[in-house]
Amino acid sequence: MAGLKALRKIQFGPELVAGDATGCTQAWRGLGTMEDQRTVAFADEDVAIMQDTNRAYVPKLQAAITWDSVPATFEQLPYVFNAGIKLVTASVSGSGCAYIYPVATTSANAIQTYTIEAGDNQQATEMEYSFVKSFTLDGKAGEAWMVTADWIGRQVADCTYTAGVSLVTVEEMLFSKSTLYIDPVATIGNTTQSNTMLSATLAVPDTGNVPVFTADNALYFSYQKQQRPGDQMTLAVTFEHNASSETELAAYRAKTPRGIRIKTLGTALATAALFTNKTMIIDAYGVWSKFDKLGEQDGNDIVVGTLRIGYNATSAKALEITVVNEVAAL
Repeated sequence: MAGLKALRKIQFGPELVAGDATGCTQAWRGLGTMEDQRTVAFADEDVAIMQDTNRAYVPKLQAAITWDSVPATFEQLPYVFNAGIKLVTASVSGSGCAYIYPVATTSANAIQTYTIEAGDNQQATEMEYSFVKSFTLDGKAGEAWMVTADWIGRQVADCTYTAGVSLVTVEEMLFSKSTLYIDPVATIGNTTQSNTMLSATLAVPDTGNVPVFTADNALYFSYQKQQRPGDQMTLAVTFEHNASSETELAAYRAKTPRGIRIKTLGTALATAALFTNKTMIIDAYGVWSKFDKLGEQDGNDIVVGTLRIGYNATSAKALEITVVNEVAAL
């Protein structure tokens, strides 16, 4: 039977040993297809033939999959951060399970690698040693937070889907349930900025996770390491043109470091303790690098500020994301 778009799916499972392909344990509630990124090389040669010959070889294997933009959920977003920021375990309080992800600062973080299966009813493929190279969280008032993640893996191989993987129940993170706080870095989360945030985009174009290719009797990469990212993390906020945005415009002009918190609440936890609701908290430290000229949205004047996220000595942090759900183990 020919492949059907309606019968595509993505499954993934954590690897006990990085690079050892494993059965999948969860289905991704989103979109994406796998890409075989092997290098096919052709040799230059003088052999008295006017055209190139069919002499070709493969010196390098690599695979990739983009988890296309879909609503972010409290239950599954931590998998992106486990594979992109840091492998963490939950801090449990009541029924709330808090996963706290600080980006690497003074030392590299260890991450979780995954085996990913993707395809349709015609053929499934898998890639092992998968990790997140970049991700974006994008939210607009009246919509859900949307997440996109770019994964790299060792190689693409045909496979049979792991059987018995059922869909997990998820809850979408709704942008309108978010609250914006802007403060000096030492007091992040103290001052609510009401009636001003229209949208926000957290962009991590490079997590610092890279594949390392060595001569180790294999064409795929030998291992993954975390290094200084080549592209800067940013948090862009669209403000109503009001007193809040004017305050931040002054901070931009003065190059004053800012601590920005965006807290998004979900439904109430079964047992409240340290947290009462499912929660996502984005804590970003940095300096405004840009303020756009005055714009317009639905008849309102707006202004977009872009925070260049970076290490702050006072907080000893750059970016930290917390996700609270009721999943005790990923």
